[in-house]
Amino acid sequence: MKKTKSDNYKKAGVDIDAGDEVVRRIKKIVPSTFRKEVASDIGGFGALFKLDKSKYDEPLLVSSTDGVGTKLKVAFACDKHDTVGIDLVAMSVNDILVQGAEPLFFLDYFATGKLLPDVAEQIISGIAEGCRQAGCALIGGETAEMPSMYPAGEYDLAGFAVGIVDKKNLIDGKKIKDGDVILGVASTGVHSNGFSLVRRIIFEKLKLSVNDKIFDEKTVGEVLLTPTKIYVKQMLEVFKHATVKGIVHVTGGGFYENIIRILPENTYAEIKRGSFPVLPIFKFMQEKGNIPEEEMYRVFNMGIGLVVVVDKKDVLTVQKILKDFKEDVYVIGEIKTGAMRVEMK
Repeated sequence: MKKTKSDNYKKAGVDIDAGDEVVRRIKKIVPSTFRKEVASDIGGFGALFKLDKSKYDEPLLVSSTDGVGTKLKVAFACDKHDTVGIDLVAMSVNDILVQGAEPLFFLDYFATGKLLPDVAEQIISGIAEGCRQAGCALIGGETAEMPSMYPAGEYDLAGFAVGIVDKKNLIDGKKIKDGDVILGVASTGVHSNGFSLVRRIIFEKLKLSVNDKIFDEKTVGEVLLTPTKIYVKQMLEVFKHATVKGIVHVTGGGFYENIIRILPENTYAEIKRGSFPVLPIFKFMQEKGNIPEEEMYRVFNMGIGLVVVVDKKDVLTVQKILKDFKEDVYVIGEIKTGAMRVEMK
């Protein structure tokens, strides 16, 4: 009888040993993110977190999930994977923050066709760095090796964050009124939105590569992979000293579709052109891509990653605190009475 070679999981494309190696490596990284409330170690079927409810009168849990989008394509092209994890954390924790919540813990999902421990370690290291910046614990995650689902050298990321806010401190925009001041906190670049358009302009239309230099002697890859700013610690300090009425994390939809989400009826946001410096990458894309200004503000953050609405009396306090954190902050507009909209003037 003819003998046949036996099949196993590795021949099917899933390397359990590589998975074990990734777990071994991240066990050195992840504990650096732990808060005192973490009640479990890496490797369990579920992660445990002991909530101290005594600190809150009416605690509300706030959750968010997001990914990095096609910015990952730039990471693949650069073979640089240590910053997209920061982006992953930023996209969820900043969304939690805008409701006045403190991020507590984070979980990640990393899926790839072939698991490469060196790449996985870079990614998880970035996620851990993002969690440290946000002050939240990386308490769990999933690494999935799925042959034939992803092209060679590619992967996808998703993140899940949970935070907490006392109901009385919830920021929902309902107290925003005519005369309130709109502050803008600077972004670090494109962040993690609009990359389908970015790639279309830079790689398809202009035929640039990630190694080409575009301005300031930086390569395309360096500029585009600049991590999304995490605003958590600085804004938590602001909450202690000023009444913040509304916050916007400027992501997909830019100014027009994000700011309107926090406006009460019969109010509109007037944003002053020239009130903040538009970052060079946006000027470059607008000019080279021949993109109308309105479209730019509809897609990108244009240099403002966080919009903060406060009463006039709190402006100086908020500015001082943010400047102490080395943030660039600008008065970029005002709330006015009228049909709900965002108006650039």
